[in-house]
Amino acid sequence: MAQYATNQFRKGLKIEIEKVPYEIVDFQHVSPGKGRAFTRTKVKNMLNGNVTEKTITSGDKVDAADTEQVEMQFLYKDSAGYNFMNQTSFDQSVIQEEILGDAIGFLQENLVLQVQYYNGRPIGVELPTFVTLKIVETDPAFKGDTVTGGTKPAKLETGATVQVPFHLKEGDTVKVDTRDHTYVEKVNK
Repeated sequence: MAQYATNQFRKGLKIEIEKVPYEIVDFQHVSPGKGRAFTRTKVKNMLNGNVTEKTITSGDKVDAADTEQVEMQFLYKDSAGYNFMNQTSFDQSVIQEEILGDAIGFLQENLVLQVQYYNGRPIGVELPTFVTLKIVETDPAFKGDTVTGGTKPAKLETGATVQVPFHLKEGDTVKVDTRDHTYVEKVNK
């Protein structure tokens, strides 16, 4: 198994500490006047998303995490879970709801996304930055609402709810940023 020394650390590097996969968020090499140098490393647990700080002595090595990004297409949901197809091998996999997390609100048939695997099992997904969805439920706009430039909640075809400008109505198609679940623009078809 590959190993990394502290001088090889970089943001985004995936490492394994005590059989847990982490992604390096930030790091700082520290050389105290007395004692051995060390690296103060901020890491994100890839299984649960928690960010913690680890101190690793310079010269020590950490294992590379056995992770893989696979491009997959969402097919459908059934009683077993959410079904995806690998875009290269065309193998199908079922991913459970707890692994998908907030991404469920943006899954629509045929959506292509990145699935993160650790030791051969899925641990998370990365949605495309923007998705285009139709509004299925929202309050009607009233005359004078647009003067303030406010927003109202709108339920999208996938079940997610986002804040949209007052002038949008049911049936309109909108572009949504999946990173922070915000409305970007109205899409004219």
